[in-house]
Amino acid sequence: MKLPRPDRAWLGPILLLAVVALAVAACAPVAAPGSSAVPTVTPGPTPLVPASPGADPVSLLAWLFTPVFQVLFILLAVLNKLTGNIAIAIVLMTLVIRALLIPLFRTQTVSQRRMQLVQPELKEIQRRYKGDRAKISEAQMALYKERGINPAAGCLPLVLQMVLLIPMYSVIRDGLTNYDPSAMVTVLGQRLPILDCANVVNGVVDKSLPCINPIAFGVNWGQPEILFPLPVIGGLSLIAVISSLLQVIQSRMVMPPASQGQAQDQSAAVQRQTMLLFPLITIFYGAFLPAGLFLYWIVTTIFSIVQQYLIVGWGSLFPLFGWMPRFAVGHTPRFPVAVPAPDAAGRPSGATTHPTTSIERAASAAATVRSRDRGRQGRRGRRR
Repeated sequence: MKLPRPDRAWLGPILLLAVVALAVAACAPVAAPGSSAVPTVTPGPTPLVPASPGADPVSLLAWLFTPVFQVLFILLAVLNKLTGNIAIAIVLMTLVIRALLIPLFRTQTVSQRRMQLVQPELKEIQRRYKGDRAKISEAQMALYKERGINPAAGCLPLVLQMVLLIPMYSVIRDGLTNYDPSAMVTVLGQRLPILDCANVVNGVVDKSLPCINPIAFGVNWGQPEILFPLPVIGGLSLIAVISSLLQVIQSRMVMPPASQGQAQDQSAAVQRQTMLLFPLITIFYGAFLPAGLFLYWIVTTIFSIVQQYLIVGWGSLFPLFGWMPRFAVGHTPRFPVAVPAPDAAGRPSGATTHPTTSIERAASAAATVRSRDRGRQGRRGRRR
């Protein structure tokens, strides 16, 4: 896997926080057309309705996310109607989404593994053209093209996962707490018969209760689940801790092994620390994010762990604190990724490539050794 430069290591988290901030702003109440810009106090709860496009970017963003929100909410409502349990419905919805995205995430995992396999050749390129960034970049791109590796293959699944995470947050936060989300299950003017609101008694709607029962297994999945309050972070959530630990396991599985020399590289050390520390930050989110979102996160992470196990095996998960289990020794993945062979068709016409692997360097050195059969030559030619 090609490691980012230290100055770009935090670019992903910063972009994620910016997108989440925009999504939270998009969920804020918007004044109706023709009304005063001065905020007014809402007299009571309001039904959940699709967002309308406006002139400001926030309203436009909310309107763009509305179709994704409706699809996810309809899927959740259907599964909840079939199972009668909102927690099981969230788990099934997550499995459906990840099953549809198996080819995309498989491409990401294979690309990351291939990037790790060519790390020795990338190191040789950096050593040969040390100090010349242009030459290093040109040689690396030539190597990727020759080996048929797409460095950007791992970006799309990450972006898609973030795009799905934002509507999922709104579906669980708003869909499981609103008393009338019927407008979100209305398609082409027809309301789908998939909502059996539990807050309707004898035709009277209790606006203080949500339409969908958010409680299952003793947990309110539409609200933060705090195990006990803490003064700094607000509270500790057990489900957030479980989600964080699973993300650490997933990150360690895809890390490049330290035996490949990555531990001595400064950018690699920063990357490894980020991959371990960033999942632990999710523990602090447990005080204000709904428990249903962490359930979605947990199922997604477990699905990714299983998929990575089939492709890369245990990866760099072991040894763990010096413990190396027997089942991890010499383990071979079910669908292993081989070192990509050089693709002659991928070389530019007339381009010359330098030997990068140990075999290629040995062959190049052997070709330059003068044969002994030629005899010794002086400055003015061969001795007679």
